[in-house]
Amino acid sequence: MKYFLGKLFALFFLTLQFACKNDTLPKPKAVLRLEYPNQQYTSFKTDCGFSFDKNSEGILKCKTQKDDCACEINYSKLNATIFLTYRKINNDLRKLLTDAQNLTQEHVVKADDILPSEYINNKKSIYGMSYKVIGNAASPSQFYITDSTRNFLLGSLYFKTKPNYDSILPAADYLRRDMRILMESITWN
Repeated sequence: MKYFLGKLFALFFLTLQFACKNDTLPKPKAVLRLEYPNQQYTSFKTDCGFSFDKNSEGILKCKTQKDDCACEINYSKLNATIFLTYRKINNDLRKLLTDAQNLTQEHVVKADDILPSEYINNKKSIYGMSYKVIGNAASPSQFYITDSTRNFLLGSLYFKTKPNYDSILPAADYLRRDMRILMESITWN
């Protein structure tokens, strides 16, 4: 009987030991879900010599000086700003284009790639270029647009945070659409 009770106790102890273990299950992959406000655009006329469609989420401020104008479209919810610089062309289009392209090339040090995209609207005689900067560069997107005779506008997107491409990518894509709408809707006054 002692032998039987010893085996029963050992069986009971082993059962308890293995029955109480929790199986380790891998956690499911989590995906961060970021929701941005629907983009609603309204036409906005600046004192700088141009009009464009602007996202209602952005707050526009402009400062005018002679033939130049500096504007900022602040997106406080995204911690980002689109900087716009307007200049009248005074026989210096080549210099303005070179400066715009050099500004983008300054990001080559931190960028993994820079993808240019040409913009041409022959009906409105508006031409430009936008750049998508991939990598941990300070500005993930830039553009310039001109009528090639009188008006030139340069735009750059900056976030008020240390550049981390993977983290800011959804917000950068959201604001790239705003920049594209700006380019497509621009009219010179």
